[in-house]
Amino acid sequence: MNFNFLSPVSEAVLAHNELLSTQALGKKIKIYSKQQGFPDLEGARIAIVGVLENRNDINYIGEEFNFNEVRKSLYSLFPGNWSSTIVDLGDINKGESVEDTYFALKTILEILIPKKIIPIILGGSQDLTYSNYRAYDSLAPMVNIVNVDSKFDLGDSQKPIKNDSFVGKIILDQPYNLFNYASVGYQTYFNSQEEIDLMDKLYFEYYRLGQVSKDISLVEPVMRDANIVTIDLGCIKAAELSERQKVTPNGFDGKEICAITRYAGISNKVSSFGIYEYKPSSNDDITSMLMAQMIWYFIEGVNYRVKDDDFSDEDSYQKFITLTDDQELIFYKSNKTQRWWIEIPFLSNVNNKLKRHTLLPCMHEDYLDACNNKLPDRWFKAFQKNSV
Repeated sequence: MNFNFLSPVSEAVLAHNELLSTQALGKKIKIYSKQQGFPDLEGARIAIVGVLENRNDINYIGEEFNFNEVRKSLYSLFPGNWSSTIVDLGDINKGESVEDTYFALKTILEILIPKKIIPIILGGSQDLTYSNYRAYDSLAPMVNIVNVDSKFDLGDSQKPIKNDSFVGKIILDQPYNLFNYASVGYQTYFNSQEEIDLMDKLYFEYYRLGQVSKDISLVEPVMRDANIVTIDLGCIKAAELSERQKVTPNGFDGKEICAITRYAGISNKVSSFGIYEYKPSSNDDITSMLMAQMIWYFIEGVNYRVKDDDFSDEDSYQKFITLTDDQELIFYKSNKTQRWWIEIPFLSNVNNKLKRHTLLPCMHEDYLDACNNKLPDRWFKAFQKNSV
């Protein structure tokens, strides 16, 4: 296995870890260090990987950075009642070119994901999500991405990739493996009308900041259908972050973003997770601790995953059929978790690559809407994509 791209966790972090309580999370994590070498991946469930790459940030000014403070904050927390083995694989340093870094990240993910090890990627600029996505080329026929961000990041795909245009590259670059893209927490004034129109044209999903803040549970079915979850720290309001990290006065607060990361963790499909746009500074305690808590809640979610979507056993679910105009909608409700799904009918000409999307996660409210002759929006968009 090729892990030559990785550098060990810094001595400063390890020295800090030595001073922590024996019950602290840092004492439970298998850490890549110069002294101990590379950790054994046998039995590992979660792997932390830093990526020290931000040259495709549109505001790049050439500064160096590291994740030492994030690791110190994370290690100092106490774990929950977890059974998952966690490893910290250190950092991917900047390659000679950004493409070299992309290749290194893609290569490492191609090793971890088939082993059922969920990578937690710390970035760096968010264009690294493109490399994350490309790692699935040989792993999955179709991919769903959820981007927690104030912007869609569609950008101009005709120009070189940047952290504000990586989604446009994902959509247009071959091979075409993207099935659904969902934006959570977008703010209208940061996105052009042309981008909003394109999201509609492609039947992608987008949820405004106000929608999600009003009802955070809207995020759960979206996350339940995601393979990749990517978070831009710019979606968090300035009051929650250190001075260097402040982007916008409006955004998610700390409690909301941690709830979102927990929803990502409990999703059985999420197989890679990334937090991006970290900009460290001398006054960095708040941002690093918030990132640490986001990671903590994601790991908490992973430890509470429940397999509840096997509908071959009739005793494990309830089935509901409703009629809306000319559509018969079929819903399933898990007896174990009370979570809901809706069936997406297939047309005869549909590409076989889409067949795993027959059941779409939804909410109880979607069933109630269908009972009132209203088609659920998620169902409509998925049906339209399946019909193309």
